[in-house]
Amino acid sequence: MARRPGRRHSDEGVRFPLALTGLCLIIAALLLWLDRPEARIEPLSDARAGFNDAALPVLQFAGEPLRGMGNMGPWWRRQMELAEENRSLRLRAAELRAWRDVALSLQERNRRYEDMLNVHGPDMGPRISAWTVADQSTDFVRSRLVAAGTDQGVATGLPAVNIYGLIGRTVDVGRQSARILMLTDFNSRVAVMADRSNARALLVGDNTDFPRLEYLGRDPDLVEGDRIVTSGDDNVMPRGLPVGEAVRDRDGRWRVALYSRTAPIDLVWIWPFDAVDAPGSALDERAPAQISAAGDPAAPPASQPAAEEGR
Repeated sequence: MARRPGRRHSDEGVRFPLALTGLCLIIAALLLWLDRPEARIEPLSDARAGFNDAALPVLQFAGEPLRGMGNMGPWWRRQMELAEENRSLRLRAAELRAWRDVALSLQERNRRYEDMLNVHGPDMGPRISAWTVADQSTDFVRSRLVAAGTDQGVATGLPAVNIYGLIGRTVDVGRQSARILMLTDFNSRVAVMADRSNARALLVGDNTDFPRLEYLGRDPDLVEGDRIVTSGDDNVMPRGLPVGEAVRDRDGRWRVALYSRTAPIDLVWIWPFDAVDAPGSALDERAPAQISAAGDPAAPPASQPAAEEGR
C-alpha cells in the first residue's frame, strides 16, 4: 500500500518544530527571570495580584465542600471520644462524691476526738492564691517568684503548695511579690515522715528533681511507694502536707518523687499558719499580764510578810 507523502508512522509520536521548542524555552526562562523579587515588573505583579483576588472567592467556594467532607470523619471520631470521656468523668464524679462523704465524716469524727483529748493542730488560715511570674532556677538555686506579698498577707516561712502537693516555702517577701525556695534547692531542709509507719526523716534538697531522705536510721520502716508528708517536727511546716512518694536511686539511697512534679507549677497557694511558740517567747510575755489580772492563788497574802516582820 502506498504511503502518503509527509505522513509518519503513528508510533513515532508528535514532533514539534525546533523553533517552537526554542521559543517556549526562551519564554519560560524570561518568566522565571521576571518573577524574581528584585527584577519583578510592576504591571506583571499587579496582574498576578488581580488574578489572585479574582480567583480567591471561587477557590474558597469550591474548597468548602471538600473541607467539610474531609472534616466529617475526625468530627465524628472526636464526638465518640468526648462521649466516652464524659461517661468516664461521670463515674469518677460519683466515686468522688462517695469519698467526699467519707472525708466529711472522718473530719467530724477527728474534730470530736480533738475536743475530747484537748489536742488541736496548728491553726491554718485561709489560703492565698498567687501566680508564678518567673522561674529563677539556676544550676545552684531552685526558686520561683510569685505575684503576692505582704499586701496579700504573705509572710516569710509560709508553706507553698500546688494542686498536687508541697513545693517549698517563702523566703524573701516584698509588698507585691515573694520568692519561694523549692524543695529541690540545696538549702532546703524539711522534716517529713512516712504516712504508713510514721518513720521520721529530713528531706534534703540537692538541686536534683528527687531530694534525699536523710537521718532515717539504720533499719527504717520504709518501703518504695510510701506516701511522704510533712511531720511538723521542725515547727517550720504544719503536719500532714503531701510531699511525694519514697523511691530508691541506683545507689540504694532513699529519695522522694515529689507530687508537685506531676504538672508545671503555675498557680500556687500559700498557707498561713501559726507556729508553736517556744518557751520564753510570746507565751511567757503574756503570762505575767494574765496572772496579774486574774490573781495568783499560790502567792502569799500581802499581810503575811508584815506579820512575819512584826514577829
